[in-house]
Amino acid sequence: MVITELEIFEGVGMTVTFEPIGTLFTPFSAAEGMPIQPSGARGVEGKIVLNEELQDGLMDLEGFSHVWVIYHLHGVIGGKLKVTPFLDSKPHGIFATRSPARPNPIGLSLFRVLGVSGREVHLSDVDVLDGTPVLDIKPFVADFDTADNARFGWFEGKSHAASSVVSDNRFVERRIP
Repeated sequence: MVITELEIFEGVGMTVTFEPIGTLFTPFSAAEGMPIQPSGARGVEGKIVLNEELQDGLMDLEGFSHVWVIYHLHGVIGGKLKVTPFLDSKPHGIFATRSPARPNPIGLSLFRVLGVSGREVHLSDVDVLDGTPVLDIKPFVADFDTADNARFGWFEGKSHAASSVVSDNRFVERRIP
């Protein structure tokens, strides 16, 4: 199943296509009430079930405490250039937020690895919808995943609030039953 096909350069005809490598199963069937970041989902467990033919790619993953998971935001309405994010009451440019209403509906989360069993990766601190298509898994490596003198823009002083804020339905697709 192709989940995104995108024209990158107008007139050149270059297309980038991604296929899910697996599915993320979580306790969240709706965005409303879901944590907005892994820091607000401490202890919430989920699992990735990798496509069977990719199982060998999980070799040695159990040696890592955390993984970056890149996924398709399959429940998002559509891309917006300005949004009012959960942690502020003012609009900001989409690229200065962690909002899911992105031009390319791609999500990124850092999850704690509880274990690997067969083609399943058991995770904690999960903050995504059940049935989310997974695009990639990458190990967290502290020596690589750090930034000296980092600044946090409008998030300064607000990021601690992410652990107590939950999602509403402002960015999700409204489906007719």
